Amino acid sequence: MEAGLNWAAVEELDEATLELRLYGPPVVVNTERPQPDPVYIHKELRRVGVTRQLLHLEYLEEHPDGVQYTAFCDAYRKWHRTAGVVMRQTHRAGEKTFVDYSGNKPHYVEPTTGECVYVELFVAVLGASNYTYAEATETQQVPDFIGAHVHAYQYFQGVTTITVPDQLKSGVMRACRYEPGIQRTYAEMAQHFGTAIVPARPYKARDKAKVEVAVLIVQRWILARLRNETFFSLAALNARIAELVEELNTRPMRKLGGATRRELFEKYDRPALRPLPATPYEMRQWEQVRVNLDYHVEFEKHWYSAPYVLVHEQLWACITPTTVELFHRGQRVASHVRSRLAYKHTTDPAHMPDAHRHYSMGVEGVLGWAAKVGPMTEAFVRRLLESNPVQEMGWRSARGLQRVGERHGAERTEQACTRALRFGARSYKPVERMLALGRECMPLPGDEPPEAPIIEHQNVRGSSYYH
Repeated sequence: MEAGLNWAAVEELDEATLELRLYGPPVVVNTERPQPDPVYIHKELRRVGVTRQLLHLEYLEEHPDGVQYTAFCDAYRKWHRTAGVVMRQTHRAGEKTFVDYSGNKPHYVEPTTGECVYVELFVAVLGASNYTYAEATETQQVPDFIGAHVHAYQYFQGVTTITVPDQLKSGVMRACRYEPGIQRTYAEMAQHFGTAIVPARPYKARDKAKVEVAVLIVQRWILARLRNETFFSLAALNARIAELVEELNTRPMRKLGGATRRELFEKYDRPALRPLPATPYEMRQWEQVRVNLDYHVEFEKHWYSAPYVLVHEQLWACITPTTVELFHRGQRVASHVRSRLAYKHTTDPAHMPDAHRHYSMGVEGVLGWAAKVGPMTEAFVRRLLESNPVQEMGWRSARGLQRVGERHGAERTEQACTRALRFGARSYKPVERMLALGRECMPLPGDEPPEAPIIEHQNVRGSSYYH
């Protein structure tokens, strides 16, 4: 009655107007008093030992005329209620596959040593149906990471429009909230399957909440059931995981009226998935490598040669299960058969400088050169090799002859070696001096032609005629 209202008047008013008539205007907070900074309070509360009461005392030291403790806490609570708002995501059929690794790891026992080998657990889940795939991999490195994606797509029998991973190094080279740099091998795999890689934002687990929940479910319904089982290989472990994944996908979900993940998959995701490519995927791993001073690049503790003129240059290595190809500015500069022998070299002689190539060919190389020059040169090289007690010494002398011969030509070298064999030379130095002075064609002592016989004839007067 004090507000001057009756039931007929009340029915015509909305709630805000009725509250104003009954209780009057709200009390206006004195904004002239310095207000606490809720963002600063929120950050400081993360630190060990920091409480709201301590922050209020520090606030009053800085602002003696500030608000009291209750108003201080109310201001922070009001801000915190709106700061933690979460946008609800709507997952459309066939749109997204979420992938992640579990923090808890399964293991198997190495049969020869009895050692427990802990491995990674990869989980993929479809957004609309929660259809789940899980697989154990040796590592989170690029080959295992890509291989797990391929197996997941094959399990789903199709591909979604988008794949959402975390920003781990195997998938994202440069983490960024807006334009992350996708690892090249990962991008090629996505292009082959016709999906787009859209990583979750850094430190924003809610962007991939779907797979976070799936990982938790896999830990509870798969890893927990493996705790009392022993496996002696990764293949045996994965065979058991595959059985438990099937059980998980056929398990009724109470929140969805008893429907199973498989039923929802067949109803929603399966018809909307893109088909798998007609050609099987062959992984091509891309790595940036630098050419070392010995014109080799390293991959998995094996070294592959590149043209020596590219020393210190940055190259792209394209690695498949059978080949290793090197690219410089988009052009292929080397191709090798992939080797898995650790601490070994694979070298193409065409990549070597001439001096290195000749040196690496050893005795057979210098003998091959001598045979092309001529029989006398080959015989002289064999004399150099046989006349030294250590083959390395004879080979180095023969290499000196080869360098001299390449400089002066095959014809002159053959003539000089012929002369050197005649007077029993056992070093390449005489040949070098002959070629330098141009004396390889001069006759040796005893090789002068004989004097012509005196001709006796009536028309030949002789020297006595002129006396």
